[in-house]
Formats: sequence, C-alpha cells, structure tokens
Amino acid sequence: MNAFIEELKWRGLWADMTPGTEDQLNKEMTTAYIGFDPTADSLHIGSLIPIKILAHFQRHGHKPIALVGGATGMIGDPSGKSAERNLLDEETLLYYVDCLKNQLSRFLDFEGDGPNRAELVNNYDWMKNVTFLDFAKNIGKHITVNYMMAKDSVKKRFSGEDGADGMSFTEFTYQLLQGYDYLHLYKEKGVKLQMGGSDQWGNITTGTELIRRKAQGEAFALTTKLITKADGSKFGKSESGENYWLDAKRTSPYRFYQFWLNATDEDGERFIKFYTFLEKEEIDKLIEEHRTAPHERKLQKKLAEEVTVWVHGRAEYKRALKASEILFGRSTAEDLVSLDEELFLQIFDGVPQKEVAKSEVIGSNIVDLISDKSGFLKSKGEAKRELTGNAISVNKEKVNDTFEVSEKDLIDGKFLLLQKGKKSYFIVKTV
Repeated sequence: MNAFIEELKWRGLWADMTPGTEDQLNKEMTTAYIGFDPTADSLHIGSLIPIKILAHFQRHGHKPIALVGGATGMIGDPSGKSAERNLLDEETLLYYVDCLKNQLSRFLDFEGDGPNRAELVNNYDWMKNVTFLDFAKNIGKHITVNYMMAKDSVKKRFSGEDGADGMSFTEFTYQLLQGYDYLHLYKEKGVKLQMGGSDQWGNITTGTELIRRKAQGEAFALTTKLITKADGSKFGKSESGENYWLDAKRTSPYRFYQFWLNATDEDGERFIKFYTFLEKEEIDKLIEEHRTAPHERKLQKKLAEEVTVWVHGRAEYKRALKASEILFGRSTAEDLVSLDEELFLQIFDGVPQKEVAKSEVIGSNIVDLISDKSGFLKSKGEAKRELTGNAISVNKEKVNDTFEVSEKDLIDGKFLLLQKGKKSYFIVKTV
C-alpha cells in the first residue's frame, strides 16, 4: 500500500478514491490540491483536517497546493447545505482571501526550492477574465446536465431532503467552476489529484471528468471522512453553536486548548489520530496508558498540547496550560496575580463582576469587602459564618476574618477573585 494512503487509513481519515490513485502516488511525486472557500476572515477547526491532509501529503514527499477560492467563494458551495448562502461583496471577499492566505502559510512548508514545496493559489486569478459566453462554450458543453443532476449535493437540494429549499442556477454551476479549477491546475501546474472531505466527491469527480473530456488526460480524486463527535453531534462547535476559530483574536488559545482538553475518552482516542502528527506506536501507547488510568486524562492533555502548539505555538500553549492550572487549583496566588487582564477574564468568563473604588478595596477588611462593598454575600453575618467555616478564598487562597486586601493582591493591578466553596466565584474590579 502507498505510504500516504496507509497513513490516512490507520488514522481513520480515508474515505474513498478513484481507481488508479494509489498507482499514481507510487509512480512519482504527485501534485495535489485542496480548496478553501473564504467565508470568514479566519479558518476554524473544521478546516484542520484538510490542512492536516496537505501537511501529511507533503511529509510523504508529494507537492501540496492550497487553493483559496476567491472566485468560487462568490457563489458558495452547495455541498452539505440545505439553503442558499448569502453572497459576499467583493471587498469583503478579497479581505477574507488575504486572511486565509496568511493563515495557511503557517501550516505548510512554502520555503526552499525543493520540488515539493507548497504553493498557495487563488482561483480568482484565472477566473476573473473568463466571460460567461466563453465558459458556457468551452466548459459547459463538456458536462451534461444529467451528469450534474446525478450528484448527491444536487439531488438532495432538488428532492427537498433535510429541509432543502431548491437550488439557484448560481449554486448549480458551482461544481462546474470547481471542475474548471482542477482543469486549469492540471494544465498549468501538473496537478493530478484533488482531495477533500467526502461531501466533495461530486465536485471533485466533475473535475476528473472534465479533464478526461476536455484535455484527454487522467486525474484522480481522494476524499477523507467528515468528522463528527462520537455521539454524532457536529464537531467544532461550542454548546452555544459558535465556531472555534484558528485566529487567536476570534478564539483565544486558552479556549482553543480547553476545547481539546475537554474531549471525551472516546473522542480523545479518535482525535489524537486525526489531529496530531504523533506516530502510531506513540499513539497506541498513550491510548493504553489512558485506558489504565483515565482519570489522569493523559490522552486529552497530549492532544490539547499537540494541536495548540501546532496552531498557536509553544508560548501560547504554555500560557493556556498555566491558565488551566489556575482554574483547577494547581497553582499559587502569585501565578494568579501575574496574569494579564485578557487571560484572567478569559479564564473566568461569565463570572459576576462588581466595580468598587480602589480606595474602598485596599486595606479593607474581608468581612466588609465580601458583603457590603461588593455584594458577593448578602450580609456581614453570612460573611462571618462562611469565613469561620473556612469557605472563603481570595485569589484561590483560603482567608480568615482578619485578612485585609493589599495592593500586591490585585490581579494585573485591578482585579480580585473572591470564591465561596469550590464553584461560587465573584470578581471585584477596582476603579
């Protein structure tokens, strides 16, 4: 078996390929591409699998091309969608294209002069000068409507499956445009393989068919599995339905790290294969150790480390790790006080806050602070009872009724973290 395909299979990623794909990969260094449509100013973790596939492809000695769909992004891929996507204006779209180019350049090796160095292309560069009449005459006549209608992505929309509401001519042409990309790259870059998720099979094979009919050439398709959680729910969304983005400004490295750390045991065993470059022997060993002592969560910790370092770098991983240790009580008050405002508020997102004059906090007795001044507790009586019961912490350290706040207790010079018991938090922000 070809080493690249073998790797995809043991990792559980491989879904399907056209006949002859493996022979092509064994025969010579092959150039392949995967497309990324610019629907936002950042990719999200749903894009990590195609990025990872390109990275594995390059590591196995082949040449990867990442295509940013500046042209196809104007239309929107109907695959897996039950409704028409809102179209973006050109200015917004071009901005998104630039953002995605910058992101993708972090994950593949574009440097050097080796034959398999990665390339990044934008299909707007070759689509912008093609007229509708030229496209209809030179491309449209080679693919029949019957062929296009037979694709699953089209059939589902026309049959009304999953609440689908039909398809516009604009989206109907998407597979032809993607096929034209493949034809162009076949001619100009020698691309002989297009890869993508299993929902892309119809679009990709339209390209192989167009190359066969238009260029009398042979090209290939390979797809990978679409990732869901073990319970069948959608991968890569928070409980509120928000995406986890690769841009640190949209999703902080701390929240990104927490996503992987909170994977279930079953998902952890799958994700460690999908999303890391760890070898099979190391992964098998990790899974065995985890099954022996699942409470230690070695698998999730290693998964979170590997993916966070890959996406955000070692320094941000260490910050995220430090933040997690603070949240779960494996740190000192000095660690907490040393946090900057941004990371502190990320860790304790959603915790109630009260602004109190700094002069009312510094030197304040703890009884007054946690009752009358902050409103954390209802009364001085309750404050005294909780303090006597050793239930009150300031910056994660237990205090008694003689404690007074000093300047050095303030986190980033302005915050104080109050806590009752294990789970009741409150933030005092000095002003």
